[in-house]
Amino acid sequence: MVESLNIVILAAGKGTRMNSKKLKVLHSFAGSTIIEHILHTSYALNPSKIIVVYGHQGEQLKAHLKDEEIHWVEQVNPNGTGHAVQCALPLLDENAKVLVLVGDAPLIQAGDLNKLLEHTSAVLTAQVNNPFGYGRIIKNMDGFISAIVEEKDASPSQRQVDEINSGIIMTTTTNMKKWLTQINTNNAQGELYLTDIIALAHKDNNSFKAVPVSDARTINGINDRVQLAKNEGIKQEMLRENMMLQGVSMRDPNSVHIRGFIDCGEDISIDVGVILEGENTIADDVTIGAYSIIKNCILGKGTRIAPHSMLEDVITQGDCDIGPFARLRPGTKIATKAKVGNFVETKKTTIGHNSKASHLTYLGDCEIGDNCNIGAGTITCNYDGVNKFKTIVEDEVFIGSDSQLIAPVTIGKGATIGAGSTITKDSEAGKLTLSRAKQRTVEGWQKPAKNKA
Repeated sequence: MVESLNIVILAAGKGTRMNSKKLKVLHSFAGSTIIEHILHTSYALNPSKIIVVYGHQGEQLKAHLKDEEIHWVEQVNPNGTGHAVQCALPLLDENAKVLVLVGDAPLIQAGDLNKLLEHTSAVLTAQVNNPFGYGRIIKNMDGFISAIVEEKDASPSQRQVDEINSGIIMTTTTNMKKWLTQINTNNAQGELYLTDIIALAHKDNNSFKAVPVSDARTINGINDRVQLAKNEGIKQEMLRENMMLQGVSMRDPNSVHIRGFIDCGEDISIDVGVILEGENTIADDVTIGAYSIIKNCILGKGTRIAPHSMLEDVITQGDCDIGPFARLRPGTKIATKAKVGNFVETKKTTIGHNSKASHLTYLGDCEIGDNCNIGAGTITCNYDGVNKFKTIVEDEVFIGSDSQLIAPVTIGKGATIGAGSTITKDSEAGKLTLSRAKQRTVEGWQKPAKNKA
């Protein structure tokens, strides 16, 4: 009885056509890496074990995925896909289905793989207009696969077949161990082909079933940077379509880039040139202005982000205004009715209900209460060159323009800070505090003249 699922990911290829010092499967793809997309899809299948077969630059791969629950096996002196799976045989569970995935095909969908798992032995296939370079699916009269023939080994008639092998194969541990001991290198490449087990299974009256993929694009492999870019475009199209079907409007979908995972509500509006990175949660009725970058944020209902704003690790309660040209750094929390305007930068800052910092301000390591007004040019001086200190602005405070608040300092409830003040001590609640030098005119002062020499 088959009781578990083992997934074997083949990632031992050198990827020489990438012309890179970086391992092919570690190249960036839709916000993470090629291999991480395959792992994410694998986790969706709830496997009992994931085995990664590595080779060239394997230590680089293991270091990048050090926090993942992976069983590693090295393919020394690689000799084909059959040899790669042979290396993994000792790690397979006895009573398991074995799903073999290729490490350079990040578009594969969990739904298609689940269809594969409904059978005892199956191959994921696709019909394509130009099958050149792919292994052809050869079927018997009953529709089962009698063989998979690689391009270089195919006869002229076999090359006319337009159903191709995706490289993704599933059978049981028992079958895999039996058939992999029988394959040989009698082929044009002189390698051990994993696909040769298909013909062996057919001879055993245990033929593989062909399971067609729902979208032929999802089996695309990546071998060079041109293919990387093309497949990135396909992934972006899929992500955007998924968001739009959930209730997101995009002014120009092709200009929006998604580099991570989105949990989105309804009636969201995204303008041109927006980049969504990391893990974002976007509630109903959020609007994101043109050319904004949103990374790892939780945006509450009705949040309004004006163009050219950058938000990272930001939480908004909703019904607030941000930007244009605002930069909100990690640790920023924005309450309802608040406004963070143009050329305002925040970091580790909480801005309370109906409080406003409308322009030209830096707010770092501070708590701002409700109904406050932060004048233009205000700076919280939170860093002494070694340590960071906190500024607390209580409710209903008015900070005049061009003020500096030297942390640690507290501005009491209802206090007013006069424009142009440098505040180094706590300011009393309900009172006006200011610090200015006495204005005077200097008699006899001469304006510097340009040197004519």
